[in-house]
Amino acid sequence: MARGAIPPSPLPPRHGVDAQRFRMPQGGPWTTLRDHLVERLAPGLAPDEVGRMLASGEFVDATGAPVPPDAAFVPQSVVWAHRDLPVEGVHPEELDVLHRDERIVVVDKPHDMATMPRGRHVVQSALARTRVVTGLDRLAPAHRLDRPTAGVLMFTTEQRWRGPYQRVFAEGLAHKEYLAVAPLRGDLRLPVVRRTHLVKRHGTHQAHEVPDAEPNAETLVELLDTARRPGDGPGPGEQVGLYRLTPRTGRTHQLRCQLDALGIPIVDDPLYPVEVDVRPDDFSRPLQLLAAVLAFDDPVDGRPRRFVTRRRLAAWPGPWPAP
Repeated sequence: MARGAIPPSPLPPRHGVDAQRFRMPQGGPWTTLRDHLVERLAPGLAPDEVGRMLASGEFVDATGAPVPPDAAFVPQSVVWAHRDLPVEGVHPEELDVLHRDERIVVVDKPHDMATMPRGRHVVQSALARTRVVTGLDRLAPAHRLDRPTAGVLMFTTEQRWRGPYQRVFAEGLAHKEYLAVAPLRGDLRLPVVRRTHLVKRHGTHQAHEVPDAEPNAETLVELLDTARRPGDGPGPGEQVGLYRLTPRTGRTHQLRCQLDALGIPIVDDPLYPVEVDVRPDDFSRPLQLLAAVLAFDDPVDGRPRRFVTRRRLAAWPGPWPAP
């Protein structure tokens, strides 16, 4: 194990979700582990519930052995336990596996499914569901997609492969293509390379472009086709475009923010140009953005890899482009 690496949990995932790791501080006023956990987990977990979990052996040490209820507080020691899962609505779509081998698993993520367990999206996250589907407990994402964005998403199967594949994305070595449905703007000359400085401040939902600042986000925007929406659909009779977006950087909300700034916000975007409150269980109008192609040279054996989505964008009324 590399220096500084976090040891794997001695508990297997539950419903595809890892046990929580609790590392003790270097010191403190606590005599017992229970005293520390009661203070640490309040107010979400009542003292009686902490005691019950200890008595039933739900907290374990690095060997997987249950921690006794009267265990002493040991500075910098580590225990693991599964926490109660949030109440979640079941996502109505299946997650499709596009590719699986010894090192990676590639899936076709539905719209409105989180990549990682977070907040109200835990068991229904792509990571948890892929672990359940494949039976691979140590899967980890090599990169991420925004929850509203559908398409190609890659996981690594074991800790030893995580670094090489994550570096492909961190160093900008992956070629990614997205497809989006958005309005037309007659005075916008395409293709265009959009180079801007994007900022997303902590605590805010939207990113924004900073005029005259050094560009940190770059996207090639191409218009592939145009079509008119049918009369019985949303925006009846409206002409829309199918755009191919090729990002050369990976800033948060890069594609959504840059298209909005071009005056062609992506259809059914709940955040740009105006934030719209959408219930977590409302899957009726997904963001019309799809991670369509992921390609790279394999960092382990050097062979070219290319994965293509099988999904389609519901708001696009025209013919679908060849992969």
